[in-house]
Amino acid sequence: MPVPASLQRPAVAVTGAGADYDLLAVRFRPLFARIAEGASRREQEHELPRAEIRELIDAGFGALRVPVADGGSGASLPQLFRLLTELAAADPNLPQALRAHFAFVEDRLVSTGPQRSRWRARFVDGEIVGSSWTEVGAVPLGDVGTKVTRHAGGTDTGFSITGTKYYSTGSIFADWIDTFAQRTDNGVKVIAVVNAHQPGVTHRDDWDGFGQRTTGSGTSTFEQAHVDPENVIDFDTRFKYQTAFYQAVLLAVLAGSITAAEREVAQEVRNRTRIFSHGNASSFAADPQILQVIGQVSAAAYAADATVERAARALQLAHEGAFLGDDDEDERRNDAAELETAKAQVILSSLATHAVSDVFDALAASGVGRSKNFDRHWRNARTAANHNPWVFKARIVGDHSVNGTPPPRVWSIGAAPVGNTPPPRL
Repeated sequence: MPVPASLQRPAVAVTGAGADYDLLAVRFRPLFARIAEGASRREQEHELPRAEIRELIDAGFGALRVPVADGGSGASLPQLFRLLTELAAADPNLPQALRAHFAFVEDRLVSTGPQRSRWRARFVDGEIVGSSWTEVGAVPLGDVGTKVTRHAGGTDTGFSITGTKYYSTGSIFADWIDTFAQRTDNGVKVIAVVNAHQPGVTHRDDWDGFGQRTTGSGTSTFEQAHVDPENVIDFDTRFKYQTAFYQAVLLAVLAGSITAAEREVAQEVRNRTRIFSHGNASSFAADPQILQVIGQVSAAAYAADATVERAARALQLAHEGAFLGDDDEDERRNDAAELETAKAQVILSSLATHAVSDVFDALAASGVGRSKNFDRHWRNARTAANHNPWVFKARIVGDHSVNGTPPPRVWSIGAAPVGNTPPPRL
């Protein structure tokens, strides 16, 4: 029996080489510059970047990956991640706040069914998607406490969702919330895409991390909130390179944090008038040892950018693999993307945190003044690096290198099992 046209995946990827990067970037760089001007103040005053995110979305940033034929920019994944890295250099909170949005866009690009075009139109119209996946407390590893229940009265009346999520990055800015849950009727794990603008949905900006303070990450609570039937999506149908994609956004955050630290400290060195008697020049800006520090940090930023770009190319191949009609090649590309982003995470976690710490060697005691807020670069990088601990990724990479073990592409977090039983390998 033939598959209906509405459920067929296109024979070719919906995004290819994409628009010219410079033409894309020139549209957003004035916005990035304005975002950078207020980044330190927003962090100090804990002002969420609502206006900045809205301005980006209104300029088409949220529809970068949507095909040109559907009103988007048709950007490739390498182009998207270059832009996210530039945005991170302006304010690393913003790409992380939009991380779930771009992941959901990616999922809809490779999805089948009539909802595909409906979501593309929403992205072009400026609607934003946030995320609510993680549950804290005693939820056992592999379980999910947030439940989706079918309304009584038939199969087309919709569902309701009830539960509490933490680390709901971006949801406070969002129109829709990509929520990991479980159906009560059949036990299937699902993504419930919840309209954020309805009774029964509340958010608290209670993320208490010392970095990435204005990502809007906090608690989302659902109390019998409505979910349309078409927005209850089996989790197993999600795009296969999702974990690698989520990690790549954090890589862009790390790379951008190095660039931001280099830029701000270089300006501080350039403007400094005081020198030390045991220094090497008549100005800080001419002292070869100070210049060496800035040069090493600049080189770290270069390496970080190159690492993100290589990981993004692997993601692009994984995206295109979904349209090849070759399951073996598709799996190979997805494993490769997972391994590439894991290797990148291992190296960038160390590179970024060291670089944004080492940059202080180009400063004197005044460089640690609270008003300058240079320490936010280390705090932001350290916070981004603590997501999805790199030590596990290093082991996974090593296991593949030595034993050929495929990397896990889906994993979860939860309470440890009672006793000495090891957690399941997902």
